[in-house]
Amino acid sequence: MSKLHYITRPSTLKENALLLIMCHGYGSDENDLFSFASELPEELMIISLRAPYAMQPYGNAWYAINFDADKGKWSDNEQAKQSVNLIAEFIDYACGTYNVDSKNVTLLGFSQGTILSYAVALTYPEKVKNIVALSGYINEDILPDTIDESTVSHLNFFCSHGSVDQVIPVDWAQKAPVFLKGLNINHVYSEYPVGHGVAPQNFFDLKAWLVKYI
Repeated sequence: MSKLHYITRPSTLKENALLLIMCHGYGSDENDLFSFASELPEELMIISLRAPYAMQPYGNAWYAINFDADKGKWSDNEQAKQSVNLIAEFIDYACGTYNVDSKNVTLLGFSQGTILSYAVALTYPEKVKNIVALSGYINEDILPDTIDESTVSHLNFFCSHGSVDQVIPVDWAQKAPVFLKGLNINHVYSEYPVGHGVAPQNFFDLKAWLVKYI
């Protein structure tokens, strides 16, 4: 049984379906990104996860973000690493439970879900193929100390960010393509004139990218 609650949309493929797993942002839930599902390719089996930490009065988080007078805003990296492992375990669970192609798994994240999607892909590259990284950044504090270039050479990343994002500064996101290029990982990076959200053109571009890489 999975440790994470989730909702699904079946694929039109009866076997070896293409699996796409969604990881929402801080304070949201599994229904948020699932609104994209009806617009995405029918060959995809879509699973939208609910983060493990319930917030009050509603919403969920993959890890705590704390606000403190001395440290300012800081993330609980230990909780984040635990959630990276939970998502990696869920990928194994999904591939063992559903008739999907374990060699063609895509992670789609938004904000905190993107930070974890980056980390899952760079920690457990054998479990995924494609990563859609929306409005997030690479947190090197939750990555392995060393990453073997040969183990990540098959990965593909679609990275995008709002140029006026007031939640995660765009210059944090701009470090991602530099990091990925350093590992010779195939990637695209685009900015859109919006805040912390997904512009229609952004969604159109990610959909076109998905069709190419799934």
